[in-house]
Amino acid sequence: MVEAQNIGFKVGERYLVSNVNATFAPGQLHLIIGANGAGKSTLVKVLSRLLTPSDGRVLYDDKDVARATERDLARRRAVLSQAIEVAFPLSVREVVMMGRYPHFGTRPTVHDLEIVDEVMAFFEVTDMGERSYPTLSGGEKQRVNFARVLAQVWRPVDGHHRVLFLDEPLTFLDIRHQIDFMKKVRETVRAGDMVVIGVVHDLNLAARFADRLLLLNQGRVLAEGTSADVLTPPNIRAAFGIEPIVTTAPNGGTHLIFD
Repeated sequence: MVEAQNIGFKVGERYLVSNVNATFAPGQLHLIIGANGAGKSTLVKVLSRLLTPSDGRVLYDDKDVARATERDLARRRAVLSQAIEVAFPLSVREVVMMGRYPHFGTRPTVHDLEIVDEVMAFFEVTDMGERSYPTLSGGEKQRVNFARVLAQVWRPVDGHHRVLFLDEPLTFLDIRHQIDFMKKVRETVRAGDMVVIGVVHDLNLAARFADRLLLLNQGRVLAEGTSADVLTPPNIRAAFGIEPIVTTAPNGGTHLIFD
């Protein structure tokens, strides 16, 4: 369980997020949506402890995450950020192995090697294993980084929920790989002991795959709940300034059309 209690974060005198209260349960895919500048990425950075909140606190399993050591946190919390750069000509396999660094000392164990094999197969990058990471396309790099991040929290952690943050994970991916990735995230969520919190821009993908949506507007929570609860014409007008046509998708979910 991840809980935000009265979270605020400000730069100077300006709040980027303000008075955010939210609970993110394990076994569900939680997606944060909103217009550019709404505070989505800032909130994810605060929730993942990449930023320290100006107000409030973040709890993991009812414990203040500010008190966790970096090593303990890294063993159960992984973050896929928007921009990933690797300065050295590492192989794809070496990049994926970076996700296991918090779990071993000087050398990876057989257990770590097995996990790297598993996540590379899961994200279909095994054939790229010996390629130089800098030579990959943007989409290929993103898939490799999915594998790296998931390698960090691939196996259950005794006494804790695993937590995975995805900040705009669909960047650089074509539509096939976007859908494939979201399906893989849903498959990962079904493990039941993992909290997954992501940021996406495509409202229809959010509606299709999220169990719960959190809609931000100017740094505050405008709506929270299922896609049917959140993706209503009044909420879309307030957050994005456009008029949607809300229809029912073939799977029975919500689908938005914009003129």
